[in-house]
Amino acid sequence: MKKPTPSYQRHRFPSEIISHAVWLYHRFCLSFREVEELLAERGITVTYETIRQWCQKFGPDYARTLKKRQGRLGDTWHIDEVFVTIQGHRHYLYRAVDQDGDVIDILLQYHRNQRAAERFFRRLIKGQGSEPRWLITDKLRSYAAAHRTVMATVHHENHVYANNRAEVSHQPTRQQERAMRGFHSVDQAQRFLTLHGLTQNLFRLVRHLMQAVNYRLLRTQAFQVWQEAVCE
Repeated sequence: MKKPTPSYQRHRFPSEIISHAVWLYHRFCLSFREVEELLAERGITVTYETIRQWCQKFGPDYARTLKKRQGRLGDTWHIDEVFVTIQGHRHYLYRAVDQDGDVIDILLQYHRNQRAAERFFRRLIKGQGSEPRWLITDKLRSYAAAHRTVMATVHHENHVYANNRAEVSHQPTRQQERAMRGFHSVDQAQRFLTLHGLTQNLFRLVRHLMQAVNYRLLRTQAFQVWQEAVCE
């Protein structure tokens, strides 16, 4: 058993249980009450409110560690935005995925305009350390304007259906949004979706494209990376 980090001090439960509860919530389409029930079946008595507090406290730390371990992703960026209603107000969730479908980054913003697109582009470049070879978006004019301003030398495509990969990547977010009965604040949504995307990257192994033995090996490696990130 690995020695827990100082942030786990003064907690009644060990780091393995806390990290497992956070993993269940972000890996599967579950509510806090459903995670509570799954833990209860294993003889672990904890309230759903405690699980919510664990996710709120430890989620950002897990996300930072996983992002460092993830490193740089692909050089083809598919970018798309989808509206999210929070407390009756419409916001826009910008998401970028690479050519393999891995989530590069997400950013929740109040507007859908050139300035918002530029902000997201700069965030992506800073996080990845360099510009992509290809930028693929839909025909929203703010993307073309931001492309000319931020990374004009990058080849930009916005043909019909070219950005399906990014549009499909919104589906897990919509499923979790329904399970949560909507997001309650911008900070809560950004915090959840950041770790949710990183967790999906780690455990999205495309089972139908590989033999069972290879799938089990990669799954074991994914669990090892998770444990090292949250319990070291």
